[in-house]
Amino acid sequence: MVRSLCLSGLLLFVLLMIGRTNRLNLAAATSPQDATSQAAIRAILQSQQEAWNRADIETFMAGYWKSERTEFVGSDGIIRGWQAVLDRYKKSYPNKAAMGRLTFFGLEITMLSSDSAYILGKWHLEREKDHPGGVFTLIAKKFPEGWRIIHDHTSAFATQPAGGQ
Repeated sequence: MVRSLCLSGLLLFVLLMIGRTNRLNLAAATSPQDATSQAAIRAILQSQQEAWNRADIETFMAGYWKSERTEFVGSDGIIRGWQAVLDRYKKSYPNKAAMGRLTFFGLEITMLSSDSAYILGKWHLEREKDHPGGVFTLIAKKFPEGWRIIHDHTSAFATQPAGGQ
């Protein structure tokens, strides 16, 4: 009898949690504020892609929070500060040939709150001699001036030579 009551209680708890989770997911998926925020975040990434493809790193960096607390994590380790991230990009991509043509794709934006979001995506560069690509995770925060990336963790896959895809 006690075992039966415990199992019934556990089953009721699980059902209540499933119902609560479904309600939260439904609310998150249908929030007009979330849809507006996601569109604004996608616009930032689109603007970054366009700036990169013009070899305009300064405008590309406008998508990042201009703060000493901005973080970039990659194969070079952890870099802190907007200026340090800009300097890293300029050193790693000194000219249009090194920058290539950037494409972001497979974007998934998860709203963590009304003013913060987690972004998962893939990137690909088309360059004359190779076609590097990889994945990234971003944390974006909404500031009075708009959405900005505060944390970027980018990983590269092994590069493929041109014509070797």
